[in-house]
Amino acid sequence: MMLCERDDFSLTGPLHLTSIDWANEHHRRSVAASLVQGIYVAERDRQLQRIATDLALSPIWSEFFHFRLLRKLVDDADNSIFGGIYEYKPPQPPSQTVKSMEMSPRFVIAFRGTVTKADSISRDIELDIHVVRNGLHTTTRFEIAIQAVRNIVASVGSGSNVWLAGHSLGASMALLTGKTTARTGVFPECFAFNPPFLSAPIERIKDKRIKHGIRIAGSVITAGLALAKKATQQYDQNHCALPAPPDPFATLSDWFPRLYVNPGDHLCSEYIGYFEHRNKMEEIGIGFVERVATQHSLGGMLLGGQEPIHLMPSSVLTVNLSPSRDFKQAHGIHQWWGEDQKFETKVYQYN
Repeated sequence: MMLCERDDFSLTGPLHLTSIDWANEHHRRSVAASLVQGIYVAERDRQLQRIATDLALSPIWSEFFHFRLLRKLVDDADNSIFGGIYEYKPPQPPSQTVKSMEMSPRFVIAFRGTVTKADSISRDIELDIHVVRNGLHTTTRFEIAIQAVRNIVASVGSGSNVWLAGHSLGASMALLTGKTTARTGVFPECFAFNPPFLSAPIERIKDKRIKHGIRIAGSVITAGLALAKKATQQYDQNHCALPAPPDPFATLSDWFPRLYVNPGDHLCSEYIGYFEHRNKMEEIGIGFVERVATQHSLGGMLLGGQEPIHLMPSSVLTVNLSPSRDFKQAHGIHQWWGEDQKFETKVYQYN
């Protein structure tokens, strides 16, 4: 049986992390990405019938860091493994400092992205289309995922020791379950690798003046439509004596999901401009326009429906500045534990 190199931890995994410092961002990012990779490999183990044999490659991706896979999350449509619940079982006595242990997760719920294998590709593409249409929340896969998150949060009693992690389609699932949970006042740590940002690829424009001009025009149009919609809603509420709904963006402003993007990946690179543009709008004195525009998607308002997953009030945004040879590498999960990669991290808070 042919073994895929990317699935083999001994060949492509973060073998250098023999001791984890949970206060170290590189360590936290690397472990979270490895657990997501473990879900990818678990699904390929299933499809290649490696699960019940010594050929299974998925366990080492979590066990190397002392995590135990408590439960696989299985899609009810095609029986594919799309996620998993990991429990951290550190060695006794723990080798880390007290501060490091306080920052360690107790549970990690990880979600894979699209697997281009015959047994899962059609269902995964169906979910990808739901992401494009802002309809991921209507799927049974989301229902399975959010129920798992709620059960774990309830068992722990808070979200501080619960991590969510996902890549690509799985990043959308991690962000959506994280948003849903955060709106209840519980803020789980969230690690979203290459999360899809669905908009025109403005970030690929080289001329900064043109790029900035397009973003300003887009913000003005989006803000105008949003304010018009809000005025209509207020008119209806005044005539029907309805209370004003809470601001959904403000309720999420204290939640800081960790977003990991690569400029060479057009599926997620718009996050860079999305957050940088806010700062530029403040600098030129029209920040109030962007504070309205950033809460809305032009496509979402024209089509109606659910708030797009990619709209984020606050975040810790990490950009991989190392050049990628092609889109496949730029969109891959393996880059996020590479020792030779150059990362830049910025914190953005919505006010």
